[in-house]
Amino acid sequence: MAKKKVIRRSWAEPFKIKVVEPIRMTTREYREKAMKKAGYNTFLLKSEDVYIDLLTDSGTNAMSDYQWAGMMIGDEAYAGSKNFYYLWDNVKKYYGMPYFVPTHQGRAAEHLISKILIKPGDYIPGNMYFTTTKLHQELAGGTFVDVIIDEAHDPANAHPFKGNVDLNKLENLIKKVGAKKIPYVSMAGPVNMAGGQPFSMANLKAVRELTKKHGIKLWFDATRACENAYFIKEREKGYKKKTIAAILKEMCSYFDGLWVSAKKDLMVNIGGFIATRSKKVFEAARNLVVVYEGLHTYGGLAGRDMEAMARGIEEMVLYDNIKARVGQVEYAGRRLTEFGVPFVQPVGGHAIFLDAKAFLPHIPQNEFPAQTLAAEIYIDSGVRSMERGVVSAGRDPKTGDHHYPKLELVRLTLPRRVYTQAHIDVTVESIASVYEERKKIKGLKMVYEPKYLRFFQARFERL
Repeated sequence: MAKKKVIRRSWAEPFKIKVVEPIRMTTREYREKAMKKAGYNTFLLKSEDVYIDLLTDSGTNAMSDYQWAGMMIGDEAYAGSKNFYYLWDNVKKYYGMPYFVPTHQGRAAEHLISKILIKPGDYIPGNMYFTTTKLHQELAGGTFVDVIIDEAHDPANAHPFKGNVDLNKLENLIKKVGAKKIPYVSMAGPVNMAGGQPFSMANLKAVRELTKKHGIKLWFDATRACENAYFIKEREKGYKKKTIAAILKEMCSYFDGLWVSAKKDLMVNIGGFIATRSKKVFEAARNLVVVYEGLHTYGGLAGRDMEAMARGIEEMVLYDNIKARVGQVEYAGRRLTEFGVPFVQPVGGHAIFLDAKAFLPHIPQNEFPAQTLAAEIYIDSGVRSMERGVVSAGRDPKTGDHHYPKLELVRLTLPRRVYTQAHIDVTVESIASVYEERKKIKGLKMVYEPKYLRFFQARFERL
C-alpha cells in the first residue's frame, strides 16, 4: 500500500482587501538622486518616492471596516464626547486601569508622565532605552539607566525573552543611588531597540516583587503589549491556553500605570493615552493635558479618532490578528536565513532588525553602517527602512562624543494589515542583493545634526 502523501497546508492573512492604494516603482537612477537629496536619511524621503514603506508601524496600519464605520459616528463636542467614554470603558476593560487620560500620541504621554514623576537628579532604570522616552526623562532632569539582560545586546543570542530585566543590575542601582532617587522603573514590551524582544511574565513578577520591596513604582510602555502577550502565550509555560486579552490583563495588573502610542497595537493613524491606578497621577495628568494637548476628554484627538481607538482595542487582542502580524515577520526571517543575511535572533514582534555590524563589517561605527545600509536598500529597490544604531543613540551630553551602542541595526517594520507576502519577498530579495554587493559599500559622514532626536532630521554624505 502506497504511503499517504502529507499535504502542506498554506497560511493566509485573516482578512480580504476591499480598498487599494496605488504605489509606484522608480528607476535606480531616480532613487540615487532622491536618496542624495534626502541627505541619505530615509526619514527625509518623500513618501511618493517609496515603493514598500517599512520605516515604521506607527500610524501606518490599515484600519478595519469596523474602525472606519466608527469614524462616521465621531462626537466632535469640545467637552464630554461620547467616544471618549467608550474609549475609557475599553481601557478599563482590557488594560484593567481605572484612570485614563487621552493624548494625541505616545510621546505626548511620555512627556506628561516625565513631568509628573521625575525630579532633577532622579534615575530611571529600564529594559533598554527608547529614543523619545529617554529624551523626555532627560528633559525632566532624570538619567536613564539600562538594566536589561546582557543577552539583549547580542544579536545572535536566541534567548526567548531578551526583553527581561536583569534583577542584579536593578538591585545594584537601587543600592547605589537609593530608592528615593528612583521615581519608577520603566519596562517596555516588546523592547523596540533590542529587536522587538519580549519580557516574560515570570521576569515581570520578579521585578514587581523587587520594586514593591523598595517602595518603587513600576510603569509600562504598553505600546506593543499585545505582541508581548503573544510571545508569552507561545513561549512561556502555563500560558498556551490563555487568550491574548487575559495575558494582557495579567501583565498590566503588575504595573502602577502605563502609556501607549495607539498608532501601533490599536491600528489607528493617530492617538495615545496614559492609564494608571493612581488617582494622584491621574489628576496631575488630567491637569497638564489641558496645558499641552487639549481638554481632558479629547487630549488633542477628534472624537472619531477616539472611536477608532476604542474599536482597535477590541480587535488588537484577537489571536488570529496578532498571529498573522507576527507571522509575516517570521516569514521574512525564514527567507533572510536562506540567503545567510545576519539579523537579530530570535525574530521580533513588529520588525526584522538587520545586524549592520555583521552585514557591513568593513564600515566602522563612526561611519554609520546602519544608516548606510538603510540608504543602500532604498537605492536598490525603493524599500524604506530606518536606522537604529549610533545615529539613534545620540551623543553623551557631558563629553559630546557619540554614544556607541552594541547594537547597530536597520529596522524593517511591517505595518499591520498593509502588505502581502509578495511585498515581503520583494523586500527580502532586495536585502539579499545588497548583501551580495556589500563589500563595495562605503560609509557616510554626518553633515547636519539637530540638537534633539537627530535620527529624524540629520543629513549625511557618502565618503
